[in-house]
Amino acid sequence: MSLAALWWAVIFSGFYHGLNPGMGWPLAVSAALMERRPLVMVKALAMLALGHFLAMIGILLPFSLMIFLVERETEIRLVAGFVVVAMGVYLLINRKHPRILARVHPARLVLWSFLAAMAHGAGLMLVPIYLGICGLLEPGNVAASGHAAAQVLMSNDIVTAFFVAAVHTLAMTTAGASVAVIVYHWLGLKFISKSWFNLDVVWAVSLIIVGGFGIWSALGSH
Repeated sequence: MSLAALWWAVIFSGFYHGLNPGMGWPLAVSAALMERRPLVMVKALAMLALGHFLAMIGILLPFSLMIFLVERETEIRLVAGFVVVAMGVYLLINRKHPRILARVHPARLVLWSFLAAMAHGAGLMLVPIYLGICGLLEPGNVAASGHAAAQVLMSNDIVTAFFVAAVHTLAMTTAGASVAVIVYHWLGLKFISKSWFNLDVVWAVSLIIVGGFGIWSALGSH
């Protein structure tokens, strides 16, 4: 049940990221409306998904390569949890959006999505969840099984990192695409300008909650 809960956390965090306009679905809607072709929105969503996936992998891969330090697994998970909490506190204090995002042309959606996910700490949200999944998948006492077993474990965790990023990105894209289709076909671009909803505070609090969950799971060996 703990493993299932962690995978559901990966999926729901993806849905949450997808619903957040800060992850880019309004750009896909505006691109399709300007060119008056629905297929443009599909292309834009695919580019946003690729950028988001690369950002998730960029955060998770270093941790997958650190898993050979199995003797320090709890400490690594604790540090990761504290980093996520710190990011959430920082975003609560600093409400300004990174200026670098305004300097990236909307046509470069892969780069924009990658930078947006990085700047908002989207990948950090997955770290405690990912480390929890790796901990539950560990086959026995690998700390005492030698360097070869550690290499096998590391390889498995790299695959897990890609799978976590892929599942999360699929959920994110599904949620974002659903909102984009509704806005494009029924609500129109004016809905975005008149009804823009700011999730900055909710985003920051969610990072703190996820980071706290990571700390709790590490201390409780969940």
